[in-house]
Amino acid sequence: MNSAIFTDSTAIPTIHNDAKRTIKDSVFRNLFSQKEYLLQLYQALHPEDKNATKADLEYVTLQNIMINADYNDLGFLIGNRLMILAEAQSTWCVNIIVRCVMYLAQTWKDYFIRTKQSVYSTTALNFPEPELYVIYTGNEVIEKKVLRFSEEFFNGRQVAVEALVKVITESNKDDILSQYIVFAKIVDTQRKMYPGDSRRAVTEAIRICKDKNILKAYLEDREKEVVDIMVTLYSQEEAVEQYVISKQFESEIKSAVQSCRDFGKTVAESISYLMKRFDFSETRSQKEVEKYWNL
Repeated sequence: MNSAIFTDSTAIPTIHNDAKRTIKDSVFRNLFSQKEYLLQLYQALHPEDKNATKADLEYVTLQNIMINADYNDLGFLIGNRLMILAEAQSTWCVNIIVRCVMYLAQTWKDYFIRTKQSVYSTTALNFPEPELYVIYTGNEVIEKKVLRFSEEFFNGRQVAVEALVKVITESNKDDILSQYIVFAKIVDTQRKMYPGDSRRAVTEAIRICKDKNILKAYLEDREKEVVDIMVTLYSQEEAVEQYVISKQFESEIKSAVQSCRDFGKTVAESISYLMKRFDFSETRSQKEVEKYWNL
């Protein structure tokens, strides 16, 4: 897999492979592509650092790692810190730790290339201290605030590689991360309230968030962009779901036809059976029997 590290003093580069975009990935990255909000994110994680400015922030985001599925990423440098944040959106799985480690390894590799350092040199490498975070926007209760690689995968035994990943979930704080998590949950709730009407669900979620002063400035400034991002993603998700359903249904029809054949039913009896079981027309049933009878 080809990966490229991006460093930019202004914004995260646009990824042109739309097939790899996901809703909250896009909103997450879109939100924090603005230095104003990225600084707020950093200050939420390090409130003790009162002197950080937008000029201190440098994006470090990989193009091809952790972009697919429900795991999304953001990487940036500030001082001697390398901050990597991965968003887990739906069902919780500790595999996110491995993804964070993979992301970190690739980021370090590209960092050494960019800074012209060699791992084969006799000079000790100079690289920023990593911090790994998972931003969880799903509904499961995650008890642990810090995940250890060795504990989750090797029963706490000492192994050659260790990694600590801090888990950020919804809280009573009013910082930018907490607001984003609340925003994501409100979006999910509205989707359930308006199934099949993505645009209404999104616009209603944005209205609620603005009324509650949740990401208000960002949503007022980029509302149309946010709606477009999310509606596009929902359309992709729904298309995938329909494809899966259609493939499952096709498999069920095939199985029914072959079961009729194997149990000695005639073609005519099989057509009649499909008409009753699937509420098909006679023409549709005949086509399905012809399609699968000799397979």
